[in-house]
Amino acid sequence: MPVHDWTRVGAGIFHDFHHTWITEIKRSLNAGLLPEGVYALAEQITSGWGPDVLTLEAPANAPKVPKTAIRGVAVMDAPPRVRFHAKGEIDQYAAKAKAVTIRHSSNHKVLAILEIVSPGNKDSRHGIRSFVDKAYEIMRAGVHLLVVDLFPPGLRDPEGIHKLIWTEWQDNDFALPADKCLTLASYIGGPIPEAFVEPVAVGGELLDMPLFLTPDEYVSTPLEATYRAAWEAVPAYWREVLATPH
Repeated sequence: MPVHDWTRVGAGIFHDFHHTWITEIKRSLNAGLLPEGVYALAEQITSGWGPDVLTLEAPANAPKVPKTAIRGVAVMDAPPRVRFHAKGEIDQYAAKAKAVTIRHSSNHKVLAILEIVSPGNKDSRHGIRSFVDKAYEIMRAGVHLLVVDLFPPGLRDPEGIHKLIWTEWQDNDFALPADKCLTLASYIGGPIPEAFVEPVAVGGELLDMPLFLTPDEYVSTPLEATYRAAWEAVPAYWREVLATPH
């Protein structure tokens, strides 16, 4: 299904679609894509940020369940097939930094976060600065991140959200191709971050992006199939608005 131009409707319409989409993503991840002992939850709060989907590790004393889930894909065996790949230099201070962490007694460790960018993340200096700062904090803490941005660059992110996030780690000359101005970006968190970026165009299809569970292993997130399922729940009136050619 082609990606729609969500700038044609109000933020509330995308917000409604957004919630349905993250539910579909969570459903797909929990239906066998994640390995045993790992599960996804939607709309939880962590480190002051409300991510769309959290991938969590079950506590060590959790009861065993039948091993029906597939293992994560090894990066060495199947490198993500994206247009851009970058690896940062080691952050010496991040590697040595100590932090005080508050954990739930059941010790459900956060492994990864998936975030779908909303208009509110980009409509003000504060909104986009907050998004980028939190993305950096999450990655520096060693948590992996998948960012889906279906909105074109604006005054505050002229080369898209990825360039702003990656600049927190190192200067870069990343530029979105002129014919593909939407961004899918998967990040490996930790002192040596990596980025796997795939530009997308309105009218194009979404690539199934890697959601990293460790620096060496990921699951392929079915963005296209879940987008299609969420689209079916959009009211017919707004589907027609979005699908009608300009």
